[in-house]
Amino acid sequence: MPDLFDTPPDPAAAPKEAPRPLADRIRPQSLSEVIGQEHVLGPEGPLGAMLAAGSLSSVIFWGPPGVGKTTIARLLAHASDRHFVQVSAIFTGVPELRKVFDAAKLRRQQGKGTLLFVDEIHRFNKAQQDSFLPWMEDGTILLVGATTENPSFELNAAVLSRAQVIVLERLSLADLERLAQRAEKTLGRALPLKAPAREALLEMADGDGRALLNLIEQVMAWKVAAPLDTDALSTRLMRRAAKYDKSGDEHYNLISALHKSVRGSDPDAALYWFARMLEGGEDPRYLARRFVRMAVEDIGLADPQAQSHALHAWEVYERLGSPEGELALAQTVIYLALAPKSNAGYMAYKAARALAKKSGSEPPPKHILNAPTRLMEEQGYGAGYAYDHDAEDGFSGQNYFPDTVRRPVLYSPVERGFERELKKRVDWFAKLREKRNS
Repeated sequence: MPDLFDTPPDPAAAPKEAPRPLADRIRPQSLSEVIGQEHVLGPEGPLGAMLAAGSLSSVIFWGPPGVGKTTIARLLAHASDRHFVQVSAIFTGVPELRKVFDAAKLRRQQGKGTLLFVDEIHRFNKAQQDSFLPWMEDGTILLVGATTENPSFELNAAVLSRAQVIVLERLSLADLERLAQRAEKTLGRALPLKAPAREALLEMADGDGRALLNLIEQVMAWKVAAPLDTDALSTRLMRRAAKYDKSGDEHYNLISALHKSVRGSDPDAALYWFARMLEGGEDPRYLARRFVRMAVEDIGLADPQAQSHALHAWEVYERLGSPEGELALAQTVIYLALAPKSNAGYMAYKAARALAKKSGSEPPPKHILNAPTRLMEEQGYGAGYAYDHDAEDGFSGQNYFPDTVRRPVLYSPVERGFERELKKRVDWFAKLREKRNS
């Protein structure tokens, strides 16, 4: 009697006339045939080292679609002589998981281990994830999870503590070319494409091996008299949409790249990531808000106009909308990237908040307190206050911190942009203060 949730019969056993997708026909039969992921499967890689030592442990594959997560899991089961069972978190609940665990327990009693591959494991809720723990701990199952989302945010700490996270990378153009050559060998003929069109086809796959094989199947089905150029290929094929999830990892990865490119004063890179986010469908208003933050956090008083520029571009976008208003945002990207940078104001603010938290409820010194009543005068409120406009240079040099707080230096302007002028003023007042106090 077959086990529940076992892998479907091997397609190779199907009748020869049954159509099989190209991706299945050229599926690797051993880990050495896997294209890409050398950093994981090589002798020094985590999986390579595990297999060499004969001590395979539970793992979580984190990576984009079409990079071999399912294929590697199947081959790991074969290499470790375990029964392969695959479930999807989208279609499986706790009752179904119990059946899987019961079958794995029975299989273990018969001397056969089970490698349970869970696709989209991040879609399981906490209770479902917790159900894996006892079976992982007693060795009933070896868990191999696959996720496109950051495991740190999507998986329970208990699961992560019992499994090693392994990052799989998108396939490079060289990897995709090797995959295309393997497909041509299997199909017995070359792609009917000129060299530039062939490169364009690889780029259309966007690092996804499965997507490339699907594209190759389409191209191979065409009846053409001569190899096609790039324009002809683009006419027949739609470019694959860039991978972008406005609420997932790609969103945070790209805004991080954009912000750091602006901070690093690289307008070309900043424009590129700005365009990538727009192409992915990001809301321009979100980007406008982030530009204001960049102006405040990374430019500050080195260029006081940066904040106004970012706010004005936001206003222009609200009035014009897309696509015209996006040009104003693009110009802001350039302006912010080329502006002098300083986080001195940001650091001063954080230091002030830390000092305020530490000093608690210390009152201001009495000489800077108003005394609207006689009682307050008798208590010394306002006594000894020096009116700065009456002092030499319009500066009294008095202490304005609580009496118990030693005067700190919170704001340290940099020698860039407008803060050069502010630094001169800070230094000037410091000298006057020292002179007055002496």
